[in-house]
Amino acid sequence: MSTEHAEQRSRVRVALLSITAGVVVLGLKYVAYVISGSVALRSDAIESIVNVVAAIFALGAIVFAGKPADREHPYGHGKIEHFSAAFEGGLIALAAAFILIEATHALLFGVQFKNLGQGLIVNLAAGFLNGLLGWYLLHKGRATRSKALEADGHHILSDFWTTVGIATGLLVVKLTGLAWMDPVMAMVVGLLLARTGFRLVAESSRALLDSEDPEVVGKVLAAMNQVRSWDVIAVHELRTFRSGRYTHVDVHLVVPEFYSIRQAHDLCEGFGVRALREAGVEGEVHTHVDPCGRLYCDRCPAESCGIRRAPRTAPNAFTLEEATATGPA
Repeated sequence: MSTEHAEQRSRVRVALLSITAGVVVLGLKYVAYVISGSVALRSDAIESIVNVVAAIFALGAIVFAGKPADREHPYGHGKIEHFSAAFEGGLIALAAAFILIEATHALLFGVQFKNLGQGLIVNLAAGFLNGLLGWYLLHKGRATRSKALEADGHHILSDFWTTVGIATGLLVVKLTGLAWMDPVMAMVVGLLLARTGFRLVAESSRALLDSEDPEVVGKVLAAMNQVRSWDVIAVHELRTFRSGRYTHVDVHLVVPEFYSIRQAHDLCEGFGVRALREAGVEGEVHTHVDPCGRLYCDRCPAESCGIRRAPRTAPNAFTLEEATATGPA
């Protein structure tokens, strides 16, 4: 079994686990709400509904993203994972709006508590399971380079901290009898959810619009400096975009002008493969070959070059400014 196939099966297993665990947590949180009558615990249960729906959507996105590139999708199907993350962000924002409406109603007309202590215990148990699930999803999402799993993990971890905050606040309610704090905490939950939803939509939108990721560019450039040979004289017009877990890199490489087409081709192909391996990035490098044109003699390390016009006087490390510039030096 290939590494890629094994990773895809791992992503699907993790997504199925997320759905199963999400249903269990939802059941526990709903029980906690019924036992207690707390509006804050009800808002926590509503967020878990979003978790389950988002996990189901993420599973579909992961399966679709795992399909190989074809004629209609020459760059693969990975961007569906960003759609999944954006969809989850939209669901979170919708849940936040509903929670804020319910909390406002409860603040105006009051709350009737039942057994708040037992509800808190059940909700904390659900929150503990959510914390474990969120950490696991985040870990596996990064390990398998799945944006959908990462987004799910971030959301569920935020849900875990929300549960902790609600439990702390409701403990204060139980000790002080200040019932108005219950809907206020629900409002806080709604606002935190709205923030999480906006962040997910914003991040996914940047990826869908092929916005440059400075972290990826920096990582790829550092790897190029590590694996370069003397005859990769300079790089420019370095561009990247991400499609799911797959990163596409476009770059112009400057090579000695006396190289044959075969030499230049083999050099660039090998350089791109080594750079991605060094960077730990899954993807491909598309290279454009430029002859040196004797424009880089001041930084070229080939001291015995027969066409050199000037001695080497400058460092030859690739810099971000030159690597992303739109033309040669």
